[in-house]
Amino acid sequence: MKMNKKTILTILKKKQSGEKITMLTCYDYVTAKLISSQDIDVLLVGDSLGNVKLGYENTLSVTVDDMIYHTKSVKRGNYGALLITDMPFMSYEITIEDAVKNAARIVKESGAEAVKVEGGIEIADKVKAISDAKVPVVGHLGLTPQSINKFGGFKVQGRTEETRRRLIADAEALEKNGAFAVVLEAVPEQLAKEVTEQLKIPTIGIGSGRYCDGQVLVVDDMLGMFTDFTPKFVKKYAEVGETIRTAVKNYIDEVKKGQFPQEENIYK
Repeated sequence: MKMNKKTILTILKKKQSGEKITMLTCYDYVTAKLISSQDIDVLLVGDSLGNVKLGYENTLSVTVDDMIYHTKSVKRGNYGALLITDMPFMSYEITIEDAVKNAARIVKESGAEAVKVEGGIEIADKVKAISDAKVPVVGHLGLTPQSINKFGGFKVQGRTEETRRRLIADAEALEKNGAFAVVLEAVPEQLAKEVTEQLKIPTIGIGSGRYCDGQVLVVDDMLGMFTDFTPKFVKKYAEVGETIRTAVKNYIDEVKKGQFPQEENIYK
């Protein structure tokens, strides 16, 4: 199967034309094949894999090696979506040298076409350095999961006038310093609309309403597979988790009753 290859230019053109951008997280080869076969625009290998694949309470324990490992798997199953990978906690915040080195390593070793970082003005110099090193960068504002301890939990951001002004300034700083898109997570809809209208680069919303240039969801959430918690903004398009549970129960029952394997499952 061959799809038209999506690139950064594809995403920027969609912003200009008003066509919505579609993005889903992805962490493995099989899921990448299934998702990209439907001509999705972007696959994001998110550090949310810490929660939904590795069983961590949050994303803080995810490493650069984890991100490279999963991105390589997704790369092999991707039919043509733009492939973006998260830079995990403390892989870019401390020094510009660390930021560039880790971004370059992720791209070189995993096959990712861009990286995503969380934060605004405070990391603008790192965004510029990574972009200047020819590694495309996506920003992430609002509820930034790597700052969960600072925020005191998963809370909507930008509800006060001060935080509204800060988020707008952060978005403008990311754009000015080379980011080609910005993810807005758990931001009030009208604020997300304001940011989207002010920026020349696309905004991708997750729990930020209808006016962003595109949307992203965690694939395990929208398929009903991850059930530890379900954010308000998630829409479940399937209940794959329940399908798996039923299938496993039926398998166990048939094995115990001697109903599997049957004639068609046996080699002569």
